[in-house]
Amino acid sequence: MEHIKCIKYVLYVCICWFYYISLNTHFIFSNLLSIIDFKKAYDSVRREVLYNILIEFGVPQKLVRLIQMYLTETYSRVRVGKNLSDVFPIRNGLKQGDALSPLLFNFALEYAIRRVLVNQDGLKLNGTHQLLAYADDANILGGSVYTVKKNAEALVAATKEIGLE
Repeated sequence: MEHIKCIKYVLYVCICWFYYISLNTHFIFSNLLSIIDFKKAYDSVRREVLYNILIEFGVPQKLVRLIQMYLTETYSRVRVGKNLSDVFPIRNGLKQGDALSPLLFNFALEYAIRRVLVNQDGLKLNGTHQLLAYADDANILGGSVYTVKKNAEALVAATKEIGLE
């Protein structure tokens, strides 16, 4: 499984650099990239925080209540070989493999990204971007180690509120 993650990162970095080169005719090789991959991203989203985020983004209260009903009283079992565990409740996180989960996760991550006060010294793609996010990965671009580190620390701190590490 680790080799798939490695390939994913290499492809992701290549796409980011290609995107940067296509937007800028004066490419400078001294720019830095930090890749953040959140551990168990879907499993760790705090549901109560997510409901508040949805309301803050203007999602109608009725839809938030439907999502809340959909996510509460979730149960699971674990199969090891031929043995099946007892049913246990899932109180946190989003449902794996569900069509709604990526959208809900994007709301949570967007909330965290907007809370970050991005350092003005960071590298800007096409004058606007210095943070790229896809699924549970985030890339931070900057012109110095200090800038990238400071922005990465700010993003990690902001995502802890929603349960991501």
